[in-house]
Amino acid sequence: MEKLFLRFANHTARLAGKPWTFLLCLLVVIVWAVTGPIFRFSGDWQLVINTGTTIVTFLMVFLIQNTQNRDGAAIQAKLDELLHAVSKADERFVGIERLSEKELDLILAQVEARAERIRKRGGPLVATREEDLERERRRGPKAAAPVTRRGKAKA
Repeated sequence: MEKLFLRFANHTARLAGKPWTFLLCLLVVIVWAVTGPIFRFSGDWQLVINTGTTIVTFLMVFLIQNTQNRDGAAIQAKLDELLHAVSKADERFVGIERLSEKELDLILAQVEARAERIRKRGGPLVATREEDLERERRRGPKAAAPVTRRGKAKA
C-alpha cells in the first residue's frame, strides 16, 4: 500500500507542477465563469466550483506534504553524508534539524559569529575552522556553549 501511495504521490506532485496543469485548471475556471449566465449564477452553479476546488485542494495538501517530507529527509541524509565525508566539516551539525527553534537560533548565532571573526581576519571560512575552534577552546567557559555531536548545546 505504501509503495502504491508513494508512486501516486510522486506522479501527482510532478503533474501538479507542470504548466499545462495550471492551464487546464485555468480553462476549467474560465468554462465555469462563462457558464454563469446560462445557469443564472445559481447557488448550484457556485457550489460546483467551490466543492471541486475544495476537494482538489484538500487532497493536494496531503500529497504535496508527503512529497516534501520525503524530499526533506533525503536532503538531510545527503547533507549528513557530506558532513561525514568532508574531513574539515563539523559533524556536530548532523541531526540538528530536530532541535527546537531556540536551539537552532543559538547554533546559528555561534556559526555567524565565527564566520564574522574569520571574515575580519581576512581568511577563508573552511580553511581556518580548526584554528577558530581552538581559539574558542582557549577562551574557556565564558565562550558560547559548544554543540555536541547530536546537536544539543552543552551546559
